[in-house]
Amino acid sequence: MTKKQRALAAVEALKAEYPDALCSLDSRNPFELLVATILSAQCTDARVNLITPDLFAAYPSIEAMAKADIGDVEDLIHSCGFYHSKAQYITETAKILLKEYGGVLPPSIEELTKLPGVGRKTANIIMGDVYGQPAVVADTHLIRITNLLGLVDTKDPYKVEMELKALLPPLRLARSSRLHRPPTQMQALCDERFLPIRSLRLRILIVFFFIQPVYLLFHGLCGKLCGKC
Repeated sequence: MTKKQRALAAVEALKAEYPDALCSLDSRNPFELLVATILSAQCTDARVNLITPDLFAAYPSIEAMAKADIGDVEDLIHSCGFYHSKAQYITETAKILLKEYGGVLPPSIEELTKLPGVGRKTANIIMGDVYGQPAVVADTHLIRITNLLGLVDTKDPYKVEMELKALLPPLRLARSSRLHRPPTQMQALCDERFLPIRSLRLRILIVFFFIQPVYLLFHGLCGKLCGKC
């Protein structure tokens, strides 16, 4: 089975296991999703979801966020960590969106990553969830699982994103909603330990696509070396 076939099979397994997958960050509009994703850096989605209701109640629009008092924003997001930088990111981003984009999130990764605090991970979430475009969110969970499945052989987020985009057709990346929504699926597969796989379906997938090929390769090499296996 080729890498492309394995990648498609993995997506189908995720679709079967998580048929109603949604981003785990709570939001009511694209700007709130952008803010929530910026806040999620080095912070759990669950913690962000505890913070954002009060934040968005105090600043319910881009215009309100652009005029927000930095100190007040810092108090509201304090528990998510790096609150000084994040408060500056989200308020400055609101100002830039109003001044340069008419209050609308730009529909390209290149433009999105020009915004304060927005990297490719955040930009891909916006492209996938807001604009329905081909997107791969190469976060820790996706990198771990795709390496384990033998789809990629790198821990570099950019390389993982590019290699997965090359493996899957753009239409599948845009419509499957499985690779640009890692908070729901990939976090369910990973925790701080190496591989806590909860789903039997995905454990079987890993056995057939990773463990079994490695075993067969080792078995064959052993046979050639010692002639006894």
